[in-house]
Amino acid sequence: MTPTLGIVFRPQSPPEELRTAVELAEQAGVDELWLWEDCFLEGGLTTAAAALAWSERLRVGVGLLPVPLRNPALAAMEIATLARLFPDRFVVTLGHGVLDWMGQVGARAESPMTLLREHTSAVRRLLDGETVSVDGSYVQLDAVALDWPPDRRPVLLVGARGPRTIRLAGELADGVLLDTITDPDVVRRARGIVDEARAASGRDGRARVYAYTPIDPTADPAGLPDRLGGWAAELAEAGADTVIFQGTDEHPDARPLIEALTTRAGEA
Repeated sequence: MTPTLGIVFRPQSPPEELRTAVELAEQAGVDELWLWEDCFLEGGLTTAAAALAWSERLRVGVGLLPVPLRNPALAAMEIATLARLFPDRFVVTLGHGVLDWMGQVGARAESPMTLLREHTSAVRRLLDGETVSVDGSYVQLDAVALDWPPDRRPVLLVGARGPRTIRLAGELADGVLLDTITDPDVVRRARGIVDEARAASGRDGRARVYAYTPIDPTADPAGLPDRLGGWAAELAEAGADTVIFQGTDEHPDARPLIEALTTRAGEA
């Protein structure tokens, strides 16, 4: 199976560099450009809106939106707006967020799993056009419905590392976004968990597995295109549908990775 390939524009790069990265990715034929909402760097939905507006065919993903920071009704409104403006070009991921950061802003939940479950379920139902009433531990909605739900819900993922959160992704979302994969066995185990959870929930179709994987673009630059291709094939064999390359903390710039994918495509 040939996986979909993506590149991360890390928010360690200033937001004014985003347009250049978007235009390079669009011209290079990269499948997807992914954005982070790390505290306290750049907003995921604001950068996604700009990236979508600056491109015509590029699919844009956000991985991830920390659920403690947003009411699910507001999250659904914002996601629905982008999904309607840019049909089939937006992928969104919900997740716990870094718990220490959530504590810094007074939003750390006593039970992050309960919050993520309630929030993901509410957002999915709202995007599906339902009228939602919930009286949960964290989410309270009273007959809330979107006036402008998307014609088709965008791909909704849950960001996960541990098996409990991966299982929740299979149960409630369209799939899972795995963080910082350096071992195909991690993908293989996650594929098994997410597929089992989706089947147990009675939902049709196959769960999607997206894998973030770090690559140092400065290590053997000439061999970078082959490294990307080989590693993507290995993760796909382990069960990844989409492989998303990210620069390292020391070398976050997305441009060398985009250029390497361009070279690889030209040689194919």
